[in-house]
Amino acid sequence: MFEFFRKLFGYASEADSPTEKPKSEKQVGEKQASEPAPAPVQASRDEIKVSPANGATRYVVLGGGPAGVIASETLRKMDKTGDILLIHGEDGQPYSRMAIPYYLSDMIDEAGTELRKSPGHYQDLGINVQHGWVEGVSPDAGNIQMSGGQTVPFDRLLVATGASAIRPPIDGLDLPGVHACWTIEDARNIVRLAEPGTHVVLLGAGFIGCIILEALVERGVKLSVVEMGDRMVPRMMNETAGNMLKRWCQNKGVNVLTSTSISKIEPSEGADGEGLLVDLDNGEQMPAHLVVIAAGVRSNMGFLEGSGIKTDQGILVDKFLRSSHPNIYAAGDVAQGPDFSTGGFSVHAVQPTAADHGRIAAINMAGGNAPFKGSLVMNVLDTVGLVSCSFGQWQGVEGGEQAERVDENAFKYVNLQFEGDHLVGAISLGRTDWVGVMRGLIQTKVPLGPWKQKLMSDPHLIAEAYVARAGT
Repeated sequence: MFEFFRKLFGYASEADSPTEKPKSEKQVGEKQASEPAPAPVQASRDEIKVSPANGATRYVVLGGGPAGVIASETLRKMDKTGDILLIHGEDGQPYSRMAIPYYLSDMIDEAGTELRKSPGHYQDLGINVQHGWVEGVSPDAGNIQMSGGQTVPFDRLLVATGASAIRPPIDGLDLPGVHACWTIEDARNIVRLAEPGTHVVLLGAGFIGCIILEALVERGVKLSVVEMGDRMVPRMMNETAGNMLKRWCQNKGVNVLTSTSISKIEPSEGADGEGLLVDLDNGEQMPAHLVVIAAGVRSNMGFLEGSGIKTDQGILVDKFLRSSHPNIYAAGDVAQGPDFSTGGFSVHAVQPTAADHGRIAAINMAGGNAPFKGSLVMNVLDTVGLVSCSFGQWQGVEGGEQAERVDENAFKYVNLQFEGDHLVGAISLGRTDWVGVMRGLIQTKVPLGPWKQKLMSDPHLIAEAYVARAGT
């Protein structure tokens, strides 16, 4: 699974890739660890060590994910003498959330999730990595406030604080055995509890939920998935593709319930070793040793309240990823940046967008002139062996046309969305060879010419259309 996605999209560099775990290495996360209380604003444990003023530009980067790390490295390339402070809100080294499923699947150990593997990487670049949680930002004063009371100055600030898992208003989410799957601490708890044969309930069959589903199946648990939408991945797939994916998972032994909600989670008094009972809105109950919450994510920007920085679903930025204050930029899951397909501004919470944001924001922070052309809606999943993807305006556009072909028995499906002479969106199920060409035709906005009608008649000619029209 990992190798397919690495080849398709890649990481920012080879150093970003999860490293396969040695066969003999002991599992990380065997000790019981308590789940931290959810909070959009994190709190510092240690005093941030600030370099003395020496006339160099002070760059502060908030967030130790891909956007923050790539931004810090790009800043160093752009400014050899600038002071770069990277504040990471979790313990340990900056890591990739994209690698967590591989940790859950025992493909890598915990160290394999780290974004940079070489010892001393950040120190060698002169990047000062500190741990702490931010409480507020004073843009005009040029400083941030840490929860311990410390004030940290900046000349240029990048907010790359990512997102946090949404916890829906369900009674019992605070019980032992109920965990999100978003941080490395969450992953440790899931590894501890998701033993082969145990009953696990997964709340949510969206993009994140399906990634977790794959990892839980590989752990050998008895898995039930509860999705309130009428199909799996409703924000990525139409009804035909979403229900084909549901049937595929059911054939693989996963109990998938759509159009269903969890009404309550309660302790179990039974002696079967399952510590929880999950109540559904249809009146049924399911036993569970572990409940995993995958109900979506929300941008981490609560600490900006009162700062004057304009926000919506994320921090509003211009084409240079600059916020409403000229010295403050945003990148990654917290940034509401340019959208390639619509021409508007959206939050695209995927790692390729975070990587692009981090690099481009840093160039502009250091005095460069690098407008961001916009990120393409791009979702690719490998769900228990069935690859599905959607790109661009896969729902279609007003006045547009579509072509589709479906093979229910073979679990193959393709849907193409056209606006005039251009391909603007696509869905594919059960095919890996079309992913790159679909993305290419949409992203290049190449006119299809006579190939438009050929694709309308037979969307399976998508690869031939790409070869014929690429570069025209």
